[in-house]
Amino acid sequence: MGAFGVRRNQFILLVLFLLQIQSLGLDLDSRPMTEVCATHTISPGPKGVKGELGDVGDQGNIGKTGPIGKKGDKGEKGLPGIPGGKGKAGTVCDCGRYRKVVGQLDISVARLKASMKFVKNVIAGIRETEEKFYYIVQEEKNYRESLTHCRIRGGMLAMPKDEAANTLLADYVSKSGFFRVFIGVNDLEREGQYVFTDNTPLQNYSNWKEGEPSDPYGHEDCVEMLSSGRWNDTECHLTMYFVCEFIKKKK
Repeated sequence: MGAFGVRRNQFILLVLFLLQIQSLGLDLDSRPMTEVCATHTISPGPKGVKGELGDVGDQGNIGKTGPIGKKGDKGEKGLPGIPGGKGKAGTVCDCGRYRKVVGQLDISVARLKASMKFVKNVIAGIRETEEKFYYIVQEEKNYRESLTHCRIRGGMLAMPKDEAANTLLADYVSKSGFFRVFIGVNDLEREGQYVFTDNTPLQNYSNWKEGEPSDPYGHEDCVEMLSSGRWNDTECHLTMYFVCEFIKKKK
């Protein structure tokens, strides 16, 4: 079949297609453009009626704990409570003898504490010679209190009766970091007549600071040792550290 035959067949098919359209009552050329567009445009319909409320759903999971709020204001003071009932009467006690025992115990405890404090301080450091122990008591007391403190412990205020003892005490005071201490020298019995606390006179040894003893007003009846080892007369009511001496017991 040639090219002419093919075109003839195509023409016949086209004629048949047009006849088929005409038989169906369709006229493509006579349809307005608005109708064609109307058949292909989708417009929204009217709003529907509100539906019924659905069932309540299950409770959801518990959320995270929120931050702690600020502290609230202090509330008002409440009303006083109802008074309690009266208590039972106590038993009568014959406490006279017990008070006496307790009082004696208090005295014993006080003495024990003082002794323990003294021993504790002694352990901290002493000086000694072949015959004596020397100990600086680091409690500020006046002269008479210092005498008593040493005596009730079996000693006396230190009495440097020679150069060796005086040098030892001066070194002890200086290395302990103190400036002055009471020693066992005074003129309490007779003004200007200085003696050691065992009443022996200062015949063989003394180590006064230059210009001392002066005592211009007659009130300086006790003696202190300076860290240099020199002696100075001073008023007995003043308080300072002091040195006790204890004689070694012979074996």
